[in-house]
Amino acid sequence: MALEFKLPDVGEGVHEGEIVQWLVAEGETIEEDQSIVEVMTDKATVEIPAPRAGVLLKRYAEEGDVVEVGSVILVIGDEGEEVPSGTDGAEAEPADASTEGQDGQDAQEAEPSTATETAASAPASGNGQQAEPPKGRVLATPATRKLARELGVDIAQVQGSGPAGRVTDDDVRAFVEGGAPATEAPTEESRTSGAAPKQQPSDGRETVSTMPSAPERPTVRGEQQEDRVPLRGMRRRISDHMREAKDTAAHFTYVDEIDVTDLVSVRESLKATAKEQGVKLTYLPFIVKACVAALKKHPYVNASLDHEAGEIVFKHYYNIGVATATEQGLMVPVVKNADMMSMLEIAEEIERLSGLAREGKIGPDDLKGGTFTITSLGAQGGMLSTPVVNTPESAILGVHEIKKKPAVVDDEIVIRQQMMLALSFDHRLIDGHVGAAFAKDVKAFLENPKWLMVGA
Repeated sequence: MALEFKLPDVGEGVHEGEIVQWLVAEGETIEEDQSIVEVMTDKATVEIPAPRAGVLLKRYAEEGDVVEVGSVILVIGDEGEEVPSGTDGAEAEPADASTEGQDGQDAQEAEPSTATETAASAPASGNGQQAEPPKGRVLATPATRKLARELGVDIAQVQGSGPAGRVTDDDVRAFVEGGAPATEAPTEESRTSGAAPKQQPSDGRETVSTMPSAPERPTVRGEQQEDRVPLRGMRRRISDHMREAKDTAAHFTYVDEIDVTDLVSVRESLKATAKEQGVKLTYLPFIVKACVAALKKHPYVNASLDHEAGEIVFKHYYNIGVATATEQGLMVPVVKNADMMSMLEIAEEIERLSGLAREGKIGPDDLKGGTFTITSLGAQGGMLSTPVVNTPESAILGVHEIKKKPAVVDDEIVIRQQMMLALSFDHRLIDGHVGAAFAKDVKAFLENPKWLMVGA
């Protein structure tokens, strides 16, 4: 008997998932517990196993679609069995626009179970533009629709200025402000011929500007000037989270230079001992320790702001996120209860978490619950940066390259190991003097690492 398989709840607080990759094709025989689809959530990327053996009769979502937990995404049955009538597929937002239409514009939202078919089958008009949407439908991306909902705008009342009448974010904002929509995008004809757009004189007659067109110039690049790929998976999640972070937190950045000559010496003296215990000792465990010690002195930096509830949430635990570069994008595994761990235990945990992240095997629990984040590019760290706060946290530390520089010590110029620290804070919660005081304490602990060795 055919089984309707619904997108399962793959993590606490997860309400939807993006279909990153189908691992099994329609009509293919599958075994029980065989991985059939890769799904990306806000927490992690997971492979969903088959609940039973059989044949994958039907898929109800395409790669790039975002579907809600509990929606039917496929049907499994026996060889030769038909898909049961009345099966409701997943209600999904369309895949990225670059896969539909000749000009790469976003497909409109469609009714449940037909969104992908509608977008894929929309005919193109003779001039290379996608055909007009069906009457009664509004052409707009999911992000634009979300903006309209947030601003209390009926998107059906907004005049679209994009290709084929698509409603853009600017159109929605202009509607709220009572202004005119953005200027209509140029047609393919005007782009290729160089002719100016038609103008309407006061007497209603239609005229064309006599502005001369630019001469055609030869190209050696060929016809393919651009490549468009779908914004999917981890990159899409990063994009959404960074936009939310910038829209939510009121950022300010504090930068300071520190002398880490003693820190370099201490690490060098401990590397051999750590290696004997199977641990790679980098500078990150020292930085984690220094941040925890400073966070204990400045509780606001370890807090978060619940704006809707009108509350400041002070956290009495210290979970330090360590940004890790992976092939899928930047992930932030979290070292839980870092205040209760030794230097080598922190080093071992960072190595374990970063390894799982790079292999794509890290679980949702290891990516949540952070109270403060450290991001480091190591030798590629450059001079300074303005890192983005990893909301709902209130601060993030950017670590940069250690360089030998001339410095004044006891009125003499000597060569010292120097490093820049860049701290970004959420100004809604952390005032400038609080952020500066926190930075000074982190600096003090790293310039005098002996205090970190005695449980500071």
